[in-house]
Amino acid sequence: MKTTAVPVSHLQLPSRIRLSARLPDFITLMKPRVMLLAVFTALVGLIIAPGDLDPLLESIAIVGIAAGAGAAGVLNMWYDADIDAVMARTARRPIPCGKISRAEALVFGCVLAGGAVTVLGVAVNVKAAALLAFTIFFYVVVYTMWLKRSTPQNIVIGGAAGALPDIGPEPLILFLMIFMWTPPHFWALSLNRSGEYARAGVPMLPVIAGRAATTRQILIYSALLAPISVLPWLLGFAGPIYGATAVVCGGIFVVLALQLDRSSKADRKAAHRLFAFSIAYLFLLFAALLIGSISNRGSSTPSWHAASACSELAQAEVFPSALQTACNSTSASADEA
Repeated sequence: MKTTAVPVSHLQLPSRIRLSARLPDFITLMKPRVMLLAVFTALVGLIIAPGDLDPLLESIAIVGIAAGAGAAGVLNMWYDADIDAVMARTARRPIPCGKISRAEALVFGCVLAGGAVTVLGVAVNVKAAALLAFTIFFYVVVYTMWLKRSTPQNIVIGGAAGALPDIGPEPLILFLMIFMWTPPHFWALSLNRSGEYARAGVPMLPVIAGRAATTRQILIYSALLAPISVLPWLLGFAGPIYGATAVVCGGIFVVLALQLDRSSKADRKAAHRLFAFSIAYLFLLFAALLIGSISNRGSSTPSWHAASACSELAQAEVFPSALQTACNSTSASADEA
C-alpha cells in the first residue's frame, strides 16, 4: 500500500502555530511596560552623556537593559504565581491562567537573564554586566522572594537598596528621587487592593497599618520628593526646562497626595489618580532632562553623567528604573503594575 509523504514544513506547522499563539504570553511575562520605562530612562542617560559614544555599544547596552528588565519580570511572575492566582488584578496573568507553566517561565527567565548579562559583559564591560546581574538578583531574590512577603516596609527597604547610588552628587540625587518616589507609587496602588493583598498573605502597608496611616505616609514621601526632584536644576546638573517640569510635576504630585490623604475610604479614584500620575512623573522628568540636554548641547551647561544615570535606573523597580524604574519601575511600573 502506497503512502503519501507529508512535507516536513507541514509537520512543523502545528508547533509553529502554537509558538506563535503563545508568544504574546511570553511577552506579557516580561512586563513590557516596565521594560519601556527602563529602556527610556537608560536611553536618556546615554544621550545626555558628555562626548560621543559608540552607537553600537549604546544599542547593545539598551538591549541588555531591556532583556534584563524582562528577565526580572519573568522570574517575578514565576515565583509569585501562587499569590497572583488569588488576586483579581493578577489572576489573568499567563501562569495563573495556565497558558504558560511555571517550569517554562523559570527556564525562559533564566535564559533571558543569562543571555543579557553575558552579552553586556562581552560587548560592553564586566562592570556593566555585574551591575545588571546584581539588579536582577536583588529584584528576584531579595525583594520578590524575601522582602515582599515578610515586611510591610518591603517597598521602602527594596527601594533604598535597589537604588543604592555610586559616590557623587548626581547619583545621590537620583537615588533620593527614586527612593522617595517608590513608596507613594506602590502604596497608592495597594490602597485599592488591600483586600487582595490580605487574602494573598502579602503584608503591604495598607494591610498592616490601615488606610489612614498609609495615606499619611504617602503624603510625607510626596512632600519630600517634590523639592528633591528640583535639586538637579538648583545645583546646575540640569537646565531650566527640567527645573520648570520638576516644579510643576512635584506640585501636582503633592496636591494629589493631599487629596488622597483627605479622601474617604470609599473614594477609590484619589488613589488611582496618584498612582497613574506617578507613572507619568518619571517619564516627564526624564523627558525634560533629555530635551534640556539636547537644547543645551554644545553649551557649557553641565549634564548628568551617563554611567551614573544608567546604573541608577537599571537598579532603581523600580526596576524598578533601568531596572528600578527600571527597578521599580516602575510599574508602569514595576512589580505590582
